[in-house]
Amino acid sequence: MTVPVLEGITARTVATERLTTRVLFAGPEDGIPVLLVHGNFSSATWWEETLATLPPQYIGIAADQRGYGGADRDAKIDATRGMQDFVDDALALMDHLGHERFHLVGNSLGGLVVWWMMADAPGRLLSATLAGPGAPFGFGGTKDAEGTPTTPDFAGSGGGLINPDLIRSLLDGDRDSIGDFSPRGIMRRLVWSGGQIPEREDVLIDAMFRAHIGDRELPGDFERSPNWPYVRPGKWGATNAMSPMYVGNLVTRILAGEPKVHALWVYGADDLAVCNTAASDPGTWGPTGRLPGFPGSEAYPPQPMMDQIRKMLTDYAAAGGSYEEVAIPDCGHVPFITHIEAFDEAFHAHLARTS
Repeated sequence: MTVPVLEGITARTVATERLTTRVLFAGPEDGIPVLLVHGNFSSATWWEETLATLPPQYIGIAADQRGYGGADRDAKIDATRGMQDFVDDALALMDHLGHERFHLVGNSLGGLVVWWMMADAPGRLLSATLAGPGAPFGFGGTKDAEGTPTTPDFAGSGGGLINPDLIRSLLDGDRDSIGDFSPRGIMRRLVWSGGQIPEREDVLIDAMFRAHIGDRELPGDFERSPNWPYVRPGKWGATNAMSPMYVGNLVTRILAGEPKVHALWVYGADDLAVCNTAASDPGTWGPTGRLPGFPGSEAYPPQPMMDQIRKMLTDYAAAGGSYEEVAIPDCGHVPFITHIEAFDEAFHAHLARTS
């Protein structure tokens, strides 16, 4: 099935040595490359506004990541490698297209890919843009700015935390309802935020239904844990790959990596998906009484995602790197969709400064 795209954007199927997938392009073939990496439950479609408004000297490139959209459904995500499958896919794509160095942009899950690229392939980057990124310690199961786990087995992170009602709604094709766990309802409450409904909401919602569903995709597998909330990460799929269980020494690698490119951290000031009290965090839900057995906020506080990001970037600057922080007022998780002009102002200035 052909997925419509905005004017000025072309879609191609690209086969690299690692992955065959749908890739969107905008701008001149000989332009300065900008690679945009989408988040969970989305696809390259979510970057179309950014692609369409790039300055004319850039070529924008956005691929459906492994496990999403038009990517080969036989290509699974080995969560035990953390973000490494996504990083290797991205590098293979840029090698295939002939781009040695490039600007890198990531949102949410895609922001984690940016952290990992800053750690393991900084020499390939012209700049890094963290647009509403996940924290460097992933999602769930950590309790302070240093990423200390709440339990030894990282209970409370990984595939077991995805709400089954959301998965059921996707499988049932519920594109229209705005219930608590319907795709459109979740987007309006937790992602767009502040009553901002994108003009292309239907297309963006449709991209959610193109996520690959299954025990090795979304939500992924999980294991039982003796620690609250009684599930710990499995070994397959993107949500497990985002667990702090598989982060390893990422922070050390980022701080040791050379060269250290300039980073832009741009986010919505009212982001409910990545914040110190994220709406999907068991530590946020626990005190409400809706999660049985909650051990108390001292044992399981909400993950301080913003504190973790800020400490990472502060330490990065102290180690010789540099960054700029831009908070967009009255904005949620995807400023590049809901607040295009404000996002582009910061983003385009960043590109110009680092090209």
